[in-house]
Amino acid sequence: MKKFILPLLCISFSALGQSKLRSEIDKQARAVEPKVIEWRRDFHQHPELGNQEVRTAKIVADHLRALGMEVTEQVAVTGVVGVLKGGKPGPMVALRADMDALPVTERVDLPFKSTVTTTFAGQQTGVMHACGHDSHTAILMGVAEVMAAMKDQLQGSVKFIFQPAEEGVSDVDMAGAELMVKEGVMTDVDAVFGLHIWAQIEAGKIGYRPGPTMAAVDILGIDVHGTQSHGAAPWSGVDPVVTSAQIVTGLQTILSRSVNVTENPAVVSVGAIHGGIRHNIIPEKVEMIGTIRTFGDEQQALVHRRITQIATHIAESAGARADVNITRLYPSTVNDPQLTAQMLPSLESAAGKENVILMDPMTGSEDFSFFQREKPGVFVFLGGMKPGADPLKTPSHHTPDFYLDESGFILGVKALSYLVVDYMGSKK
Repeated sequence: MKKFILPLLCISFSALGQSKLRSEIDKQARAVEPKVIEWRRDFHQHPELGNQEVRTAKIVADHLRALGMEVTEQVAVTGVVGVLKGGKPGPMVALRADMDALPVTERVDLPFKSTVTTTFAGQQTGVMHACGHDSHTAILMGVAEVMAAMKDQLQGSVKFIFQPAEEGVSDVDMAGAELMVKEGVMTDVDAVFGLHIWAQIEAGKIGYRPGPTMAAVDILGIDVHGTQSHGAAPWSGVDPVVTSAQIVTGLQTILSRSVNVTENPAVVSVGAIHGGIRHNIIPEKVEMIGTIRTFGDEQQALVHRRITQIATHIAESAGARADVNITRLYPSTVNDPQLTAQMLPSLESAAGKENVILMDPMTGSEDFSFFQREKPGVFVFLGGMKPGADPLKTPSHHTPDFYLDESGFILGVKALSYLVVDYMGSKK
């Protein structure tokens, strides 16, 4: 029996130390909550598109420097990275927040409503934090303040990654998380954690999922080439319009006949079809564009292969030609199963076990996936919906009426802070 005494003592002392840190985190989180809300409202009122987050980045950098961190600016264009060195040796834990807004005109009547406008893709539009990145930035600034106040007790270091251009930038080949990874931000990291506010989960709750969690996203382009003819004599040409219609229908058989939907869902959607200029002229070309959502590299490769086979063979059978172009954007966001299981008690301690929800896979995408491809990572969803509201009637992300309940922000600060100290504690 004696041989069990020392391990049990170690566990007891470890749990005692962890409990002490959590108590301090709770105290610091309550103190910083008003600042988090103030920062978020400021960012919301002054949104900036991807790779243009100059004002946001300066506020973040100034804050991290004031906390005594080593700060690097202009990472991946406008990103900011701060490193907080703990008082004891241990792992490097990375936390990430994205900073960019969207070309959306806000309709929500708020005192801090965005009135910013810009020209995007040749059109005049408003700029709005319609996906909650303003809250991500503010929450991580709050975590930075909490961690800095207890840095002497940290058994490792924390890297705060404030990322630009999560929503993508159309005029460059690489942006956001992918470019940050290329520039080396993950080189010395042992694990990475992040969160996304979610308008369809009640404030005060956290959603999570081990394994494939969010979809890979690819852009689909198909050009169908026929032979132009008079609309009254279609037999004298090759009709790319009819051929395109058959291709659109054929693509849907990928999901019903090629993908094992009991494992993971997939989506192939054609969003626009352009061809022709006059009612009685069959054009020589039709252009289609769409989106592809898959989970995991194998499923992604399968869907890409079937799209090309179906489009080219249907076109060939009609005497036409189909050129398929697929542009890969973000890989699937995959939460490391072992790390997710290890850190689940931390989330449950922060929110209460009854407030931590196992979620279904989501067909939205996130470039946090690039960080996870470098080191083990966990990405969770923080509730931002007013408690008691109907998620089916609550405006979703990327819409003009998107709205967040700020009462859940403090949980975001606590959850990320718990993940840091508990992960560090597990590496002793």
